[in-house]
Amino acid sequence: GPSFAQEVAQGQPTAITVAFEDTSVAARIQAELSSETLRLYTSTDVIGVEMGGALKNVIAIAAGVAAGVGLGHNSAAALMTRGIAEITRLAVACGGRRETLAGLSGVGDLVLTCTGSLSRNRTVGQELGRGRKLAEVLAGLGGKVAEGVPTTRAALGLARRQGIEMPITEQMELILDEGKDPREAIKDLMLRPGREEQ
Repeated sequence: GPSFAQEVAQGQPTAITVAFEDTSVAARIQAELSSETLRLYTSTDVIGVEMGGALKNVIAIAAGVAAGVGLGHNSAAALMTRGIAEITRLAVACGGRRETLAGLSGVGDLVLTCTGSLSRNRTVGQELGRGRKLAEVLAGLGGKVAEGVPTTRAALGLARRQGIEMPITEQMELILDEGKDPREAIKDLMLRPGREEQ
């Protein structure tokens, strides 16, 4: 990422990251697939790129929830920024590189998925924020998948094993699995003890 396949197919200018441990493979793919509408950057940080690509879906559901309950730009900016912080903590604990999460497959993919109208994960969150039940929302996707739903559980399992705190993801699990009221989840995030930003 960051890319919506539909826009790539339409030939809209897109930049993405391709990651391989073997730099020669990455360079070959970069040379073969780059065009005037598709720009590829290479990375050897497979873990960081994979984690960014997977975990941003959880934060996108949360961004959709915030939009669905009627919150504005301040809330969205805070959510995305704190979201990339928790994604980065987990990715680094698993062997990814911090700078990868500051690039296309981290911040870039997160911004796209949290704000784009083509994002299935954001759409699921919006509907949850409007009060619909998860099963009903997923059934309405017409066979498409919102990867962030199962990724939420997987991310928290991994975070617990690594001893990493992921407060947004934790609240998303409560909304998805236990039907917690999104407004209560937002309030609980806002009332967490103060801390220094790192």
